[in-house]
Amino acid sequence: MEILIATENQNKAVELRGILPAAHKYLTLKEFPGFVMPEENGATLEENAVIKARAAAAAAGLPALADDTGLEVDALNGAPGVKSARYAGESKDVNANNRKLLEELDGLPLEKRTARFKTVAAYAEPGGKIITAEGAIEGYIGFEYKGKNGFGYDPLFIVKGTDKTLAELSLEEKNKISHRKKAFESLTQKIK
Repeated sequence: MEILIATENQNKAVELRGILPAAHKYLTLKEFPGFVMPEENGATLEENAVIKARAAAAAAGLPALADDTGLEVDALNGAPGVKSARYAGESKDVNANNRKLLEELDGLPLEKRTARFKTVAAYAEPGGKIITAEGAIEGYIGFEYKGKNGFGYDPLFIVKGTDKTLAELSLEEKNKISHRKKAFESLTQKIK
């Protein structure tokens, strides 16, 4: 069965191919050059994931998978949350987002920098069926960038119970514990 991974982020597509069951053929938006991702204007991660999956399934005529991930920082009352990609502005500048996060947490000790990555994964069929699932990973926001792997906030996110950021883990190590893995594993079980 062919399933479309509805993301413009090629790093995420690679990560998902390492997580998803090998029994299916996963296509990316590269195979659908005319498709334009819809605006992520939902109030929640789930709404955004569903918006993307539904639009991709309708356009491709195939089942589609999408997700939305947010970083929730306790000291910031859950921010950036659903606005994680646009935390420092509409340009989705990863470095600006990370700098803003570090500035807002300046002066706080590590134990007050608790955070979690939360992912909501969505599966949509062209006929309208929608299934969603959630996954999370707990950790802390570090004081500086560490690691060269991953993307987004990964170089700042120290995984709880370790002294490593997500960016210091290999893709295989990250895929064993990540919020995205948990969400898509749960989604796969629900789809079965």
